[in-house]
Amino acid sequence: MDRLTCISVFVAAVDEGSFAAAARRFGLSAAMAGKYVSAIEAELNARLLHRTTRRLSLTEIGHTYYARCKRILEAWDEANREASDARGTARGVLRVAAPVTFGAMHLGPVLARYLADHPHVNVEVSLSDRYVDLLETGVDVAVRIGRLPDSALVARRLAPCRMVICASPAFLEKNGTPRSPDDLQQAPRLTFSEAVSAGDWMLTDSQGRVHQVSGPSRLSANNTQLLLAAALEGSGIVYGPTFVFGEHIARGELIELLPDYHAAELTIQAVFPSAQHLSLKVRHLLDYLAAAFGDAPPWDQHTPQRIQRARQPQRKSRRAKA
Repeated sequence: MDRLTCISVFVAAVDEGSFAAAARRFGLSAAMAGKYVSAIEAELNARLLHRTTRRLSLTEIGHTYYARCKRILEAWDEANREASDARGTARGVLRVAAPVTFGAMHLGPVLARYLADHPHVNVEVSLSDRYVDLLETGVDVAVRIGRLPDSALVARRLAPCRMVICASPAFLEKNGTPRSPDDLQQAPRLTFSEAVSAGDWMLTDSQGRVHQVSGPSRLSANNTQLLLAAALEGSGIVYGPTFVFGEHIARGELIELLPDYHAAELTIQAVFPSAQHLSLKVRHLLDYLAAAFGDAPPWDQHTPQRIQRARQPQRKSRRAKA
């Protein structure tokens, strides 16, 4: 008997709970389904199933064999799907979720290229800084930033997310340049109110010591682009990802502070429900996202304007003057 058919019938019998139900899946008689499983047992010289008139149950050996057979069939299905997809065309509606600021600033060009190359796919994007349940909402792919909680979702790394502390030259000229994390404790801070990752406003020095900045918040908002606008106007010192502030640091509109201290580096990832039965439209989008960002994302492709450069303000900080 064909070995692949034998293990397919065996797995179906376990999943369905009877030979009769497995037989219907393959268009066989219940007796023939039983013969397929008996053929495996004869070849292995081991009993895989306990049989009664009312139900089937796995033996100890059967449990292990079933798990391995299940993986073999899934790999077989995936191989067939990949071969079919290579000849096929991505179609349908692709639902994507992403954080508000990252999505608004960086997803548009990637999705535009994707749409141009996939004329039979329509994309629906939902931007929110709150986690969404992919299965409950029908989202195919979600972009998430930070450390992911344990879940059954599959993640693909897209890019690093470097965090910086920065302020405008005008603010530093007026208020002085912070030289250490202690100088930030009383400085007017612009803070993101919905940070979900550990390490917010925490800096590590060259000796590995961690410094947490917990001074007053001059402005708190749930949108980083609003904080960017306020920082550019000189309202205070802001902490956030280079995918928001990097371009402005490169142009000298913002100055990166405390370059000898390191903030936590997060990760930008794409998550999706399962690697099994991954549709062509989803697989292609993941490839587009990974190619667009990568280990050296475009927002980090510059030499930051750091405060030790000649253009830095020379006045001392308030704390130092006190």
